Amino acid sequence: MGIEDKLPSGVFTANLAQLAGNLQKRSTWLATFGLACCAIEMMATGGPDFDMARFGMEKSGASPRQADVMCIAGRLSNKMAPVLRQVYDQMPEPKWVISMGVCASSGGMFNNYAIVQGADHIVPVDVYLPGCPPRPEMLMHAFLTLHEQIQNAPMGVDRKKAARAAEAAALAAVPTSQQVGLLTIGHRQEIAR
Repeated sequence: MGIEDKLPSGVFTANLAQLAGNLQKRSTWLATFGLACCAIEMMATGGPDFDMARFGMEKSGASPRQADVMCIAGRLSNKMAPVLRQVYDQMPEPKWVISMGVCASSGGMFNNYAIVQGADHIVPVDVYLPGCPPRPEMLMHAFLTLHEQIQNAPMGVDRKKAARAAEAAALAAVPTSQQVGLLTIGHRQEIAR
């Protein structure tokens, strides 16, 4: 019973936020941050078999100043964490992060002092991609998931506020290794009761 019913067929109606989200999701450029074996799968995604260009992501490079999306592929060591943060800070707003592989998402099998137990302790992550290593098809699905988030994201000041809140929550999060200890202690306290 809105204006859509009164318009002739073939007329497209949208609000400004939908239009901006649609344009933005179709023009994201990738900043690659390949650290280990997942980087090989990320490189394969740009090849002829898995064409990222059909999603508007044909440009990927090492320049963070022109990138919208960072793809962290592989295990993140404590030595590389400041570099990752510097590259993230050099990216213009709005920006998004994909954590590719189990090592980037949670430290993977490397539960030691040298590996960051999840890239979300350094930068806010928008899409987590599981697997060891994930296939290029899975990375393409992560891109499509991110495109849905970009399409439905609020515009203007609300977007910046939401990004800052997500970043603050990620930086204040308890590392996974400590969470396991907390769960074990809580479980022991319940058993003692």
